[in-house]
Amino acid sequence: MAAKFKMFRNAGQSQRFRFVVLVVGCFLVSMTFIVVSRPLVFPSLGSRLRPQKSDVEPKKAADSSSPFSAPFMREDEQTTRQSEKNAEENLQVKKNGAVADPIEEDKADIDEVLESTNETEEDRRKNDGNSDRDQPHNRMTLPTVSNYTINDNVQVENKTAPDQPVREIKDVEKKLSCEFSDPRVDICEMSGDIRIPGNSSDVIFVESPERNEVFRFRPYARKGDEAAANRVRELAVKYSTAAPECTVNHDVPAIVFSAGGYTGNLFHDFTDVLIPLFLTSRPFDGEVQFVVSDMNPWWIYKYLLVFQQLSKYPVIDFDKDKSVHCFSRVIVGLRAHKELSIDPARAPNGYSMVDFGKFIRNTLSLERETVSNIEDLAGKRPRILIIARKQSRAFVNLSEITRLAEQFGFEVVINDGEVGGDVAQLARLVNSVDVMVGVHGSGLTSLVFLPPNATIIQVVPWGGLEWISTLDFGDPAKDMGLNYVQYSISVKESTLRKQYPKNHPVFKDPLSFHKQGADVVRSTFMDKQNVKLDTKKFKNVLWKALEHIIQ
Repeated sequence: MAAKFKMFRNAGQSQRFRFVVLVVGCFLVSMTFIVVSRPLVFPSLGSRLRPQKSDVEPKKAADSSSPFSAPFMREDEQTTRQSEKNAEENLQVKKNGAVADPIEEDKADIDEVLESTNETEEDRRKNDGNSDRDQPHNRMTLPTVSNYTINDNVQVENKTAPDQPVREIKDVEKKLSCEFSDPRVDICEMSGDIRIPGNSSDVIFVESPERNEVFRFRPYARKGDEAAANRVRELAVKYSTAAPECTVNHDVPAIVFSAGGYTGNLFHDFTDVLIPLFLTSRPFDGEVQFVVSDMNPWWIYKYLLVFQQLSKYPVIDFDKDKSVHCFSRVIVGLRAHKELSIDPARAPNGYSMVDFGKFIRNTLSLERETVSNIEDLAGKRPRILIIARKQSRAFVNLSEITRLAEQFGFEVVINDGEVGGDVAQLARLVNSVDVMVGVHGSGLTSLVFLPPNATIIQVVPWGGLEWISTLDFGDPAKDMGLNYVQYSISVKESTLRKQYPKNHPVFKDPLSFHKQGADVVRSTFMDKQNVKLDTKKFKNVLWKALEHIIQ
């Protein structure tokens, strides 16, 4: 019995042993199949991505600081590991299986790149079989649309200034177009090889064969005004093949304009130059060069913050600079639509006076972006600024007007509206008030500094000046999102009563003076007239201003 049990146990052990062998055998067969069908890759520590022959030069590829020479796994133990940035690039390489070279790094001929895409599978196997020690600086780049960009740049040698970098003229469409039909401005735009010799009147469009065309105009946004034109130098935009050699090359476009004309007057500073300059240059987001003719350094310094916000580059004095500046795009003249305002339908990017207001408040670091309502005042009085002119169109009864405003609960601030040399100081004062009142004149230009929803009260002198008052300040105020109130004085409120008899055409037919021209209107109704407000009538105007604050 014992012998049978021992025989049975030995048989069972032999059966279990065969079963284990069978299982192990199946496992080994399965692993062999997996390894054969999908081999595991264990790259060496020094392995790198290998390039095509058309990649960067070996010296560049060997530069371990370049992101394009980063290893696929990790560097050899004798080199330091790349920064976290390169690690992220390596991770991207693992995912995509390629390194994308920018066109500046890859100087390969396009034909060679396209040829490399046609290599056979056998060639790729041979390349894969090459050891990294044989080609220590190689890496692989798969040519794709994102790897290679066609860029037909032409290099032009600078013979007169060899220390200057070689100029590259981008393959842009050569064109020159001018617009002279606009009633307010003349403007020319061009792209190609444009050269501006300093201390001259020429903007040269280099083209072959030469065309005998010259466009002469004054790049100032007050077309047709002879008095302004006398203070603006005429420029000549012309075709030519005999252009002077470049001494300074620019990678950004240029805007050429005049700072002559009526600049120095606050109203004309903004309506003739600053707003048109914003309209023309803002789309470039600072990447634009200003070339200014008729330039007064004190005036540029006065608005330096504005210029620095619109351009990242120092202003070039067209009249005094002696270099030959070369550009691939130039605009001569400034875009302008109307007095102290912008037409969004015609403006690039739909810019409006609301946008200009935001820009000027940001540029001058003005704090208030909205006017205070009655709840936000918290016991404080609303502020009113009275623009008190010193010469013509002055308030004769200023103290009486001040007392009236104080009776309505206003904190009264009086200023003559003159900028002087510190625009930001005046801007901060204007931005701090809720209401501004003044007689028609340049001082009302300060409305551009008011916070949105503030109120501006324009007092219109006698003489049929409502239309020009609305044009100059009424419409711009509304375009900026301000509340606008217009108050036209009567004959009794004008000091012209002391100069002319009651039956004089000045009172009976003031519009007849308008037919005689702007100079007559100015000398009659602006230069020789002051204002004595009827405070009883003016109460209603202050009520309207107060209602805007309450609302």
